Amino acid sequence: MRVRRQPGIEGKLREMPGFVLEDAPSLRGKWQEYFGNKKPLYVELGMGKGKFITTLARQHQEINFIGVERVPEIIHQAGKREREGLPNLCFLHLDVARLPEYFLPEEIARIYLNFSDPWPKKRHEKRRLTNPFFLQIYKRLLKKKGSIHFKTDSLDFFEYSLEQFIAADFSVQKIAYDLHHSGYTGNILTEYEVKFREKGYPICRCEAIKN
Repeated sequence: MRVRRQPGIEGKLREMPGFVLEDAPSLRGKWQEYFGNKKPLYVELGMGKGKFITTLARQHQEINFIGVERVPEIIHQAGKREREGLPNLCFLHLDVARLPEYFLPEEIARIYLNFSDPWPKKRHEKRRLTNPFFLQIYKRLLKKKGSIHFKTDSLDFFEYSLEQFIAADFSVQKIAYDLHHSGYTGNILTEYEVKFREKGYPICRCEAIKN
């Protein structure tokens, strides 16, 4: 997602309540204290404008949600959504590679990867959020039997990711090559997914469970 750079965007973020910015790594291991409870922690990596995670937070008050996004302008757009009455949600301005600075091993119960950039060219493989480097980070931070819920419109990226999940010793379940015609219930649409569905594009989905 290409977004025009906004001067002073970090200052605008600090004016919005409920954010945790890059200068707060001291929260590592203190998320229970931040949220004021011991509810499970679900994290979306690359949250876009926040439609998915905001909807989940409204539906599941028994879970604490964190949306991670590296582009501050996108977080600012997400923050404009109605988040009143959602004490179980915050946004984190952060690059995924820095997750271990903010989370302890086995602190996260679930990770969502929704329509991550597939980086189709071979030379860009290291940027894919399901490459071996990132999967080892997720594996360290996920609780035992924690899971990665993965959705994409790219078949090549999906098949690549399935291979990487298995190679990293995840158990892959609920594989769907056409999610919207699979009978799967409880799916939450992202902004991208709404557009893809309108155009009739098949969506691939799976869950990777930490062994």
